[in-house]
Amino acid sequence: MPLLKRTSHIVPGLVLCSAVALAAYLGERAEMNLFGGKWIESLVLAIALGIAVCTIRPLPDSFRPGINFSAKILLEIAIVLLGASISLAAIRGAGVALIAGIAVVVVLSIGASYTIGRLLGLPPKLATLIACGNSICGNSAIVAVAPVIEAGSEEIAAALAFTAVLGVAAVFLLPTFYFDAGMSIPQYGVLAGLSVYAVPQVLAATAPVGVLAVQTGTLVKLVRVLMLGPVIFLLGILVKAETGGEDARTGHHHSLVPWFIVGFLATMALRSFGLIPEQVIAPMAAVSTVLTVIAMAALGLSVNIRSVAHAGGRVICAATLSLIVLGTISYGLIAVLQIP
Repeated sequence: MPLLKRTSHIVPGLVLCSAVALAAYLGERAEMNLFGGKWIESLVLAIALGIAVCTIRPLPDSFRPGINFSAKILLEIAIVLLGASISLAAIRGAGVALIAGIAVVVVLSIGASYTIGRLLGLPPKLATLIACGNSICGNSAIVAVAPVIEAGSEEIAAALAFTAVLGVAAVFLLPTFYFDAGMSIPQYGVLAGLSVYAVPQVLAATAPVGVLAVQTGTLVKLVRVLMLGPVIFLLGILVKAETGGEDARTGHHHSLVPWFIVGFLATMALRSFGLIPEQVIAPMAAVSTVLTVIAMAALGLSVNIRSVAHAGGRVICAATLSLIVLGTISYGLIAVLQIP
């Protein structure tokens, strides 16, 4: 009973996210029955339905804990389980060149995005938040970097609003680019992993293309997320230097490698060494998919399109241009490495 009392506050939001996810799944099944195929995956439908619910009628605060739980904890568990579907052979197949290229893309994107923000007149801290969110992992990077640079609440809110909306837009637009540009599945997986903000959004953007695209995009994205630790560390050093040696992090501690990345790699290693029975791999993947759809519903329920207008045109322009630059740099890496 004590456990029930401690967790009861997440029930309303968790139930709502699950209901939206169920509606998305039913919508996907309806597509299959009517058209014989899945034109829009349940992952994407969950985002769209969540946005619609949140925009039509703002949710009471009582739903927020459960939505946050679904978007964070359930997603992280899903990512750990996803590791069972990828073996270490995929890492070896990626190669040192691709891993180094991902690091270069992140560094170039941060520099370009920050420059764009400053040229458009954004304050340095807001430009930094947009640059890091755009270049690494969206909202997670913004939330992690904000206390390091001592960003204000309005700056954080503005960066989060546009990163969320643009991240969702990328999920819808990127698959159409794949079908029109004539890219191979591995090329598209790399592009999605490099240019889409969050891990679940990578899953949604690659799902329409196939399993190989999902696996490639996830692997590239997780390597990209690993850059968050070094970036936070370097920003901390720079801020300390600018403030005369004071601790700009104000007592906040950030793990250099998020626990779910460690869990993903551990699960992947267990699969690679044959320590996960073959008969449980498919159920683990199924649970990962269900949790991811619920997390995508939570993502959509966190985006109210009307709130975007309050952040200003310069932020819209900076975030959009930064995303275009990131996509261009990512496409350039694919050409340089001659990914088949």
